[in-house]
Amino acid sequence: MRIDVLLIVVGVLGVVVAAMSSALRRLPLSEPLLGLVAGIVLGPQLLGALPIEPVTVEHGLFHELARILLAISVMAVALRYPVTAVRRHARVLAVLLLVVMPAMAAMSVGLGWAVAGLPLAAALLFGAAICPTDPVLASSVVTGDLAERDLPARSRQLLSLESGANDGLALPLVLAAIAVAGPLGAGTAVAESMWQVLGALVVGTILGAVGGAALRLGDRYGATAHGPALLFTVVLALGILGAAGLLHVDGVLAVFVGGLTFNAVGTGTERTSEVEIDEAVNRFVVLPLFVLLGAALPWQLWGQLGWKVPALVITVLLLRRIPIVLLLRRPLHLPLPDALYLGWFGPVGVSALFYLTLEADRLGVDDAVLGAGTLVLTASTVAFGLTAAAGRTLYVRASGRAGHSREDDRGSWL
Repeated sequence: MRIDVLLIVVGVLGVVVAAMSSALRRLPLSEPLLGLVAGIVLGPQLLGALPIEPVTVEHGLFHELARILLAISVMAVALRYPVTAVRRHARVLAVLLLVVMPAMAAMSVGLGWAVAGLPLAAALLFGAAICPTDPVLASSVVTGDLAERDLPARSRQLLSLESGANDGLALPLVLAAIAVAGPLGAGTAVAESMWQVLGALVVGTILGAVGGAALRLGDRYGATAHGPALLFTVVLALGILGAAGLLHVDGVLAVFVGGLTFNAVGTGTERTSEVEIDEAVNRFVVLPLFVLLGAALPWQLWGQLGWKVPALVITVLLLRRIPIVLLLRRPLHLPLPDALYLGWFGPVGVSALFYLTLEADRLGVDDAVLGAGTLVLTASTVAFGLTAAAGRTLYVRASGRAGHSREDDRGSWL
């Protein structure tokens, strides 16, 4: 019964999303937010049409769903821009990944300890899990005609590539937190981190190159039209994810590296713009996960937090990322409006759910960590869904980009 109700809800929401199309980008709505609200309404707390245990109980299911969705999403990010754009932004991306992400983790740990009252070990787990920016929620503010019209290409590319890369590279931070909170020793955590990251680089490079060569061969003999090529990239993402799982390496990072390699070997810079799975992912594939998440939210755990609920939400949304990006505005080469925009739209989302449930699998469920983490995740989904359109409008006014065309993006910003 649960799966039938879920299929009906996803089907109805899919029709709504398809019918409203680009109009959603002008409204304070997003596809993840629609799914989340539908799940809350249909879940056990209200109508009871979608019976499901809280995420603290169903953490294994949510871990696998988040893993698959992240794989498809980071593949979309890897294919979204020409390889030359990735190379061009390499230095700034290094700052975002090696400085900004650890700083966000440290800030989140401090907020979890000082505001939510988590013990230090639990705060480390909380901070590591929510530090990466999420490619699923970020996609709604960097894709589509309105985003291309109003936002410079450099800002869109940086946010997309950062969210694609740091989802996998956050794993060493999570393993370090697990080492402190559980029986995993420091040496074991370092060794596992190296194996998972380096293994992901190797697996992603090899399988991405094989996939790219296969597509190029198919092109030579006219066997791969546009539609099958799009499906091929999704299948490739799932294949890399499965191979990484068997080898116990970082699957999300392996898929992202595989997508970059596939982009360079198989499609090249001239075909990158033809691969448009990111819009489909953002609009439709996210729906089942967020509907289920809405129905499985741990309301009872949140109730136990009391006044800490608004305090934790507000402080994490305002302090986790914005001050860090503003402080590093010069190394990042960001004007003030762009720093504020990228500081706000660095959401906590599916990647946080993935790491929270990973921690639960490795250490057992910690209600405090999962409660605080899902609270911030839910607040982030609501906040960024409601502010995407308004934020874009405010950015245009602040930056004076009104009337700019897509061709402007090819100028000095690149």
